[in-house]
Amino acid sequence: MTDKRLYHIGFGREDLGSLSPTMALLSGDPQRAGFIAHTYLQDVQVLSENRGLHSYVGHLPNGKPILSATSGMGAPSLSIVVNELVQVGIQKIIRIGTCGSIQPHIPVGSIVISSGALCRQGAANDIAPVEYPAAADPFLTVALVKAAQELNVEHYLGITASVDTFYEGQERTDSANPNLIRKLEGITEEYRKLNILNYEMEAGTLFKMAGVYNFAAAAVCGVVAQRTVAENIIFTSKDIAISNAILTAMRVASE
Repeated sequence: MTDKRLYHIGFGREDLGSLSPTMALLSGDPQRAGFIAHTYLQDVQVLSENRGLHSYVGHLPNGKPILSATSGMGAPSLSIVVNELVQVGIQKIIRIGTCGSIQPHIPVGSIVISSGALCRQGAANDIAPVEYPAAADPFLTVALVKAAQELNVEHYLGITASVDTFYEGQERTDSANPNLIRKLEGITEEYRKLNILNYEMEAGTLFKMAGVYNFAAAAVCGVVAQRTVAENIIFTSKDIAISNAILTAMRVASE
């Protein structure tokens, strides 16, 4: 570890050595970041486990270097990690996450590939104005769709709602706070009518950062809740949903 490491991610450009990856696979869960690294990469090195933001570097069988990193939960944490990843030379980021479907035709276990995001996130407002588009990179996004087709993974392409909170912001009332503020009552049905596909908590800020910082970003999320039926996570289908998202992203990373 060099003394030029970044404060939050815990490593610097020099710690990447001769590999110098330009693509990062970004997971909210540190266990997922580790699983991706140790399952799909060779000669894996642990770069840092600072603050629970686990980061790994290795290479694919074709020799391509890849960084598998943790964003943490939510846009504020992601914004810190992404800023520092750009500082160490990352030029492409694919978010591999989980989400809740708000459309009846999108089942648990499938994946959603985000073409863009309705961005209701405070962190994003520090990056660019509210009106600034939260758009995914079209080339990475098309590559994700193609990969899902080739893998025969059930997938859906469309707009994601990126919000700051898991409970209130996604209109969950079966929680410690059953009393939502008025502007959030009925918000899920409103989004459904706008043809928004899913809820998650990071993609919108990631996409805005990509536009401002000039890197390519995309997002693929495994569907772990069907919000037209219930608020809860379907744990029996969580693993297949995450696996489908990882496999799709790894196919793109290998190109």
